[in-house]
Amino acid sequence: MALLDAPLVSALRGDRPATAPIWFMRQAGRSLPEYRDLRVGTKMLDACLDPEMAAEITLQPVRRHGVDAGVFFSDIVVPLKLAGVEVEIAPGRGPVFADPVRTADDVARVTSIPAAEIAAKADPIREAVRLTTQELNPQGIPLVGFAGAPFTLAAYLVEGGPSKEHMRARAMMHADPDAWHRLAGWLAEISATFLAAQIEAGASAVQLFDSWAGSLAPSDYRAFVAPHSKAVLDTVHAVPRIHFGVGTGPFLDDMRLDGSADGVGVDWRMPLDEAARIVGPDTTLQGNIDPAMLQAPWPVLEQHVREVVEAGRAARAHIVNLGHGVPPETDPTVLTRIVELVHSL
Repeated sequence: MALLDAPLVSALRGDRPATAPIWFMRQAGRSLPEYRDLRVGTKMLDACLDPEMAAEITLQPVRRHGVDAGVFFSDIVVPLKLAGVEVEIAPGRGPVFADPVRTADDVARVTSIPAAEIAAKADPIREAVRLTTQELNPQGIPLVGFAGAPFTLAAYLVEGGPSKEHMRARAMMHADPDAWHRLAGWLAEISATFLAAQIEAGASAVQLFDSWAGSLAPSDYRAFVAPHSKAVLDTVHAVPRIHFGVGTGPFLDDMRLDGSADGVGVDWRMPLDEAARIVGPDTTLQGNIDPAMLQAPWPVLEQHVREVVEAGRAARAHIVNLGHGVPPETDPTVLTRIVELVHSL
């Protein structure tokens, strides 16, 4: 059951808690020495599908930093792996696919896999969420579930791995729109199924990550991407929904997905008071501490955090977070100090 009174959930419903809730994207991961110790000898995707390990990694930053939410430890390509798509996460590089999807025939091949197959194979995900919420919920701390948005998943799948400009994925939109929409529609079903498994097991909110949406022109985002991301979030009714992308300032209002997102994440490029004017009074904002500032002297970082919190007052409610994920070289004590600062304001 969703923790309706938890500050993060309240903020997403449009209430403004006395103290802004805070969590960090990629808080469960490489910046924590206890995470690195636990992961020794275990591949990333194997860790994601080990319920006890995934639960422990999810819980580590909550115990250490005192954040107001856990974020489920997994990877956006896990549902594709569950569907039988051959993918590995190469250390230092990211997801790599053995058979990229670049032609209409490739699209037909991969989309012939029913999304329901994920639901049947998602017991490790459900168990990891159950173990996590079993510890978090009695403390009143919600778990944020997550999935990759169709475009970001497609960017990896079409390119065959990480890319700076996602040229092939963007080209497919215009060279073969039918194939693109078939692929993106299938990926929307995949992500929705992955979210459903987490919600069923106890997640109190979800976030859809469109990390690479900023590579798109606003017109392309609206025509080729937004409808599929909206289709994902429109399947979620039991818990509030956050939508996040990097570099999405030029089409930030579209990230609301016509109201399907209860909250919108803002990266470090746009002040939150400006973002609040764009998204209007019906959307909660999340963000947007600059991850680069985590390396700055504490007085500089403290001033930056205070400015972010102050700018966030322009929104109907504000969830403090980074403008992207925690860099792996971050000193964990800095994150703890940020949490203490935000909770003191």
